[in-house]
Amino acid sequence: MSKKRTAAPSRSGQPPQDAGRPQPARRPPVRRRSTLPPWLLPAGMTVVALAVIFVALYLFSRQGSPSPSSSGAPGTAATGQTIDGVQCQTSEQVAYHIHAHLAIFVDGQPQTVPYGIGIPNPQVDNSSGEPFVGGGSCFYWLHTHTTDGVIHIESPDQRQYTLGNVFDIWGQALSATQVASNKGAVTAYVNGQRYSGDPRQIPLTPHAVIQLNVGTDVAPKPYTFPPNY
Repeated sequence: MSKKRTAAPSRSGQPPQDAGRPQPARRPPVRRRSTLPPWLLPAGMTVVALAVIFVALYLFSRQGSPSPSSSGAPGTAATGQTIDGVQCQTSEQVAYHIHAHLAIFVDGQPQTVPYGIGIPNPQVDNSSGEPFVGGGSCFYWLHTHTTDGVIHIESPDQRQYTLGNVFDIWGQALSATQVASNKGAVTAYVNGQRYSGDPRQIPLTPHAVIQLNVGTDVAPKPYTFPPNY
């Protein structure tokens, strides 16, 4: 006759507490849900979408075509848009054709006035030994062909232009305390005489010799224009 087996007693002599009890089934792991309230989820998606739109608009504005008219923000050279009423045309205008000269000194050191001011996408010819800009996408009525500091005023009609117009087309700052990226007290001379007004208002007259000193005041230097100027 077979004997009925019983659970082995524990070492303490007491039967196991779970002896004969059914074991509970294991629960599947609980997935964590988002702690964001449901009403915030659409709002978050909207913020992301707006951010993408703003970035796209910014990039487009950087690469898009220039506005038809501009005041010439410092640091941004003109690329064809009308600046201070000065247009950029496919050919040079010769109805009113004069020249002025600009020299810049910073703490006593001469600075180069670059070629190609007022000539977007300048085409440089070095065959003569000196760079000369003979073409570009268009010509502003105020521009420079070389680094000799000569400003060419080639306008469809006779009108009064100023040095401020040149700097606006160049995309550089000009004031009583700054010339391009150089800051300091600015002393201006026109035809050897000290100019006491706003340097932006210096008129571009035939054979005007203009000198701007930033910091150290340098005595005005003469300039002789080429015979054909």
